[in-house]
Amino acid sequence: MEQLSPGELADRLAGTGYLCDPDLATVAYLALRMRRPLLLEGEPGTGKTALAEAVAEALELPLIRLQCYEGIDATQALYDWDFPRQILHLRALEAAGARDSVEEAEKSLYDERFLLARPVLRALQQAPAVLLVDEVDRADDEFEAFLLEVLSTYQVSIPELGTVAASVPPVVVLTSNRTRELHDALKRRCLYHWIDHPGLDREVAIVRTRAPEVAEALARQAVAVVQQLRTGLADGGELVKPPGVAETLDWVRALSCLGRADLDLAAAAATVGALVKYREDADRVRAALDRLLA
Repeated sequence: MEQLSPGELADRLAGTGYLCDPDLATVAYLALRMRRPLLLEGEPGTGKTALAEAVAEALELPLIRLQCYEGIDATQALYDWDFPRQILHLRALEAAGARDSVEEAEKSLYDERFLLARPVLRALQQAPAVLLVDEVDRADDEFEAFLLEVLSTYQVSIPELGTVAASVPPVVVLTSNRTRELHDALKRRCLYHWIDHPGLDREVAIVRTRAPEVAEALARQAVAVVQQLRTGLADGGELVKPPGVAETLDWVRALSCLGRADLDLAAAAATVGALVKYREDADRVRAALDRLLA
């Protein structure tokens, strides 16, 4: 893997459409240089998952994603055996009148051709690769302990086949929406960065990069509204889920599809469903549009 400076990495990421600030570019560079996992925390929609995707594209590496969820365990992350194919294999041996002993027949079942590699194992086998462990805060303590072991050695043991070790450690990016605190042991293994929502100028630049068909005036007006929504409405309340950058992009694209070059009250009210995803939020935004657009 070629060595890039933080600035060169930022330029590569920008070439994929991902615009990051110098701090994020630096910690991503250090993760690559030091071969350490990168743990990204932040509100939903701040670009955590998108960074892993952009790194894979910028470095021309395969992206392997492990989506975490409540109850996930090591089997879903590592491997499983293809039982239907194993049964067919046994039946084929029987049909062929194979004279192998029971032990030899069973041993033939645990061959790599019957192995179903899950994301973590695939990342070790296909290294160099980018392994994205998305929303790790959804998993439990036991799964965290499993991840810590794998990320410490970059190898796993398969009892029937032996040890699988990565020839080159994969680039590992873990994301968390901080619905719960992760254990210190896992955090210490990683480099850490908190991603905030971008400021107005950078979000406008992101919109102009990702949606060049949108008029510049419309992009700036829409982003200005979104920035206000993230800081809270005039009544002092906050939205159930403030819009992220992805929602900003959806909104400006929806407005552009309606032929708008500027943001007006009617179009904003009609397209608010592209921006917020809760009825309470939509009602509050529509009620505040006069002030937001003033």
